[in-house]
Amino acid sequence: MVKLDKSKYTKSQWKVIKENRREQKRQDKERRENAKKQIQIDNLKENLDKQDTVNLEEERGKIAFVLGNGTSRKDIPLPPLKEIGKVYGCNALYRSFRPDYLVAVDTKMILEINKAGYQKHNEVWTNPNRSYVKFKHFNYFNPSKGWSSGPTALWLASEHRYETIYILGFDYRGLQDGKRFNNIYADTQNYKKSTDSATFFGNWMRQTCSVVQSNPKINYVRVIEDDTYIPKDLAKFKNLQHINVRDFTKTILEKTEI
Repeated sequence: MVKLDKSKYTKSQWKVIKENRREQKRQDKERRENAKKQIQIDNLKENLDKQDTVNLEEERGKIAFVLGNGTSRKDIPLPPLKEIGKVYGCNALYRSFRPDYLVAVDTKMILEINKAGYQKHNEVWTNPNRSYVKFKHFNYFNPSKGWSSGPTALWLASEHRYETIYILGFDYRGLQDGKRFNNIYADTQNYKKSTDSATFFGNWMRQTCSVVQSNPKINYVRVIEDDTYIPKDLAKFKNLQHINVRDFTKTILEKTEI
């Protein structure tokens, strides 16, 4: 932007000019960011189109899905995911769907899972805790991660070294412009009410960034709604892309028809 001589304008004129230039800078920045996102989406679509010709059994060893419980994933059919890759889920997901790996670190959730006996026939991971040291059939992180369930599930999947990991339901920001609790299981046992204030996501964000940064050879793809919040901290990683739910769902359904 060309530098202007302030002395040539009145105070009121300069104020208007500053506001106009500030708005122009904002619009230019927004256009650049949108162009960057579109390039990422186009590249991802191209890669997914190439993957459509690959045998599904071969793909299962290369792809994983990590499911957070943000509302952005509520319309995504989950059963087809297990035909394409391993599925890692969190907390109350087990109530309606059986992932390959379930991660839960909240004490109340472990008590619920143990009462249901889910861990007796399914793989559940958690942190060591004196509250349930005598519980059987759980898998314990050693040492304890000390993280939230979602980022811990993402870390576990990354430790298994997939080529591509899709991240679903990692919304971070609350609903209603960040004001209200964002979770598929809101208003159910061991969860906040849908009318409660949003949960602070700073720790989740830092933990997610730590995983992505520590695994530069893994391609991470965050699946979001068109209006889902994209934190600036996630935009800096070359190995993390974003794709909308509509394109992701279409691609997954096409894969399962092979």
